[in-house]
Amino acid sequence: MNKTFFLLLLAAAFAGQVNAQKYFTRDGTISFSASSPLEKIEATSRGATAVIDAASGAVEFAVLIKGFIFEKALMQEHFNENYLESTKYPKATFKGKIANIEEVKWDKDGSYPVKVKGMMTMHGVTKEIKGQGNIRVQGGRIIASSDLELPLSDYEISIPSVVADKISKTAKVRVEVALAELKR
Repeated sequence: MNKTFFLLLLAAAFAGQVNAQKYFTRDGTISFSASSPLEKIEATSRGATAVIDAASGAVEFAVLIKGFIFEKALMQEHFNENYLESTKYPKATFKGKIANIEEVKWDKDGSYPVKVKGMMTMHGVTKEIKGQGNIRVQGGRIIASSDLELPLSDYEISIPSVVADKISKTAKVRVEVALAELKR
């Protein structure tokens, strides 16, 4: 009897440990497109930080605005100085929660659709956003991804009328991060 109780207690402790894990990265990829039929406007940052708490579903992302790299240096300069004002607003952040975190089997390979809701802060403006994402567990690696659309006007990003036809009113954002267990 004592042996059975001990094994059950050990199994429960291990299960709790799996669910209490946090996953982290400093080199996540966030890319966006605000292209129009007249102009290709795309950039990528490979320096996003992200953390996911497997127990609570809490999720946080942050990216430095100056970390976005464009094909054209002039476009990157305009993005930082005129549109996102990266000196004044150096980063974009998201803090939220995965609503259906209990459906993710962190210790079993597979692809798990998730629903995320939280607060996005960019250009000094914070807005609630909701979206769909995916968590892929593969050989102990965790890969989280999501696609979302952010209307530029929601974040008070003004586009001068001279170039308004060249820039989409909505940025299509792609997030993909490979996370590792956060060691303490």
